[in-house]
Amino acid sequence: MTNPLQIIKKFSQLTVLSAFLFISYGNAQSLDPVLGIWKTIDEKTNQPSSLIRLDEKNGELIGTVTELIPSPGETLVTHCNLCKDERKGKPIIGMIIMKGLRKSSPGVWLGGEILDPEEGEIYKVKITIVNDKTLDVRGYIGIPLLGRTQKWVR
Repeated sequence: MTNPLQIIKKFSQLTVLSAFLFISYGNAQSLDPVLGIWKTIDEKTNQPSSLIRLDEKNGELIGTVTELIPSPGETLVTHCNLCKDERKGKPIIGMIIMKGLRKSSPGVWLGGEILDPEEGEIYKVKITIVNDKTLDVRGYIGIPLLGRTQKWVR
């Protein structure tokens, strides 16, 4: 015959394990694949130019520069000297360059803006998840048709 205390102990262990798995599964389901660190690729040189961390806060997607990657022979722009807003003259590393995006459908975020810190220009932006390792980031003026798309990779 099995000891009642062993049965209670085993039941408690299974309950804790089940709760842990349920919570872990729920958290995994809530993480959007767009979140995390992405490497921007310069379309002129086809070389990496920066690392951007995408976070979600209150349903809004926010992009922050975490690192600048110089190309060989390039003079690295470290401050937003051409910015026209409160970011003028501020360091690019740590700068929020993308904000206001909201998820419109699975894998698509839009409605926000993105700053090109080298040019100081602000564009509307749309992000589309191509796969778990690639994003299409489209900056545009007016409508998405009038813009350019940059590939970001994990």
